[in-house]
Amino acid sequence: MTKILAIQGSDLKKVNIKTDTTILLASEAQKRGYKIYYFEPENLSFLNGKVLASCKYIKINENKKKFYSLLGTVNFNLEKSKVILIRNDPPFDNRYLYSTFLLNHISKKVKIINNPSAVRNVSEKLFSINFMRYMPPTLISENLNEIRNFFKRYKAVVAKPINGFSGNNVILLKTFNANKIKKLIKTHNHVFFQKFLPGVSKGDKRVFIIKGKIVGAISRVPKKGSILSNMSKGALAKLTKLTKKEVKASKVIGKLLVKNKIYFAGIDFIQEKLIGDINVTSPTGLAAYKDLSGINLAKMFWNNI
Repeated sequence: MTKILAIQGSDLKKVNIKTDTTILLASEAQKRGYKIYYFEPENLSFLNGKVLASCKYIKINENKKKFYSLLGTVNFNLEKSKVILIRNDPPFDNRYLYSTFLLNHISKKVKIINNPSAVRNVSEKLFSINFMRYMPPTLISENLNEIRNFFKRYKAVVAKPINGFSGNNVILLKTFNANKIKKLIKTHNHVFFQKFLPGVSKGDKRVFIIKGKIVGAISRVPKKGSILSNMSKGALAKLTKLTKKEVKASKVIGKLLVKNKIYFAGIDFIQEKLIGDINVTSPTGLAAYKDLSGINLAKMFWNNI
């Protein structure tokens, strides 16, 4: 019987094959006999009880400049998939939201990772407030008085959109700047503020969680003069070891992720502090970890399904 892996992802033309986790997962699935059907959220339809997707049938080409071959296109009933991966990048906008409702319609018939209801309910930065004991001082607000008082107390503050990703629109403010903050609020509504942790210059830590268990970690060191530890922003990945505090926090978070039907996630720390990013939409970093350690966590991902 043909096994179909359907992947809801972002535009294949924008994929960086050197760092992309989705393609690594797809490649390992292909080795295990899966056919790969790839679609974007706008390709989803609901028709008389069926969830359909206009898919690209692709073959992953390892170690080649063109990392995939297009074998055809198909309007596919997703209920016939063996597994569906939700792997499109944030922001978690209306299109992303609607796709989780559509996929939720078949979630009892098909294995979907991460579970669409869980992706919808576990808002990445907002979910982190369940773990304030592991976090630096944090404010989520669009109230200027609250924000001004937060700056008075903590001076240098990092501001970032709640639904942001890849370090986009993340800024360091060393003093309260009403104009910049108003601009952020106008665009993003509630904004996530945290006391600045200068240790970011030495790198953050991305912890990989599969089925609630810690399976690996990397450090990502920002470019000189930057506070952004995202590899998409030029940060350099290195192998790292977790401290006792980071292990403890990761285990606690992992248990709650499993309870919330999250199979695969990435957790970020700076100076042993959870910085609010619990990535469940499309966690990345497995390709970098493989390059650095020689360990392919995509195998563990599929072994545990």
